[in-house]
Amino acid sequence: MSGEKILIVDDNPTNLKLVRVLLSAEGYEVRTAMDAEEALAVIREFQPRLILMDIQLPGMDGLTLTRKLKADPETRDTIVVAVTAYAMKGDEARALAAGCDGYIAKPIDTRTLPKTLARFLERKT
Repeated sequence: MSGEKILIVDDNPTNLKLVRVLLSAEGYEVRTAMDAEEALAVIREFQPRLILMDIQLPGMDGLTLTRKLKADPETRDTIVVAVTAYAMKGDEARALAAGCDGYIAKPIDTRTLPKTLARFLERKT
């Protein structure tokens, strides 16, 4: 799956850098955004195949952004994997109901993340 385009949307600069470096080292083409508005601009220009979407974002949250993306014919097939540090009972169901294709709780396991994302990319080919 090397070369696939992935967008990481997270308002924590440390998380962004860690995941960007990790996925870039795996051969993915990676861009980042710190909020929904920036993500929308990057999506239009970059057209990622997969978005790693933090649920808790300033302004428009990640689930609202996901609903917006899944309602748009241009972006509805983009794979969206929700990520949250506040894993509460029902969060995964809410993420899937919003249109997310999967769910990962923080802290992200850097040893398994590349393989997990590769499985999402393989399923949606």
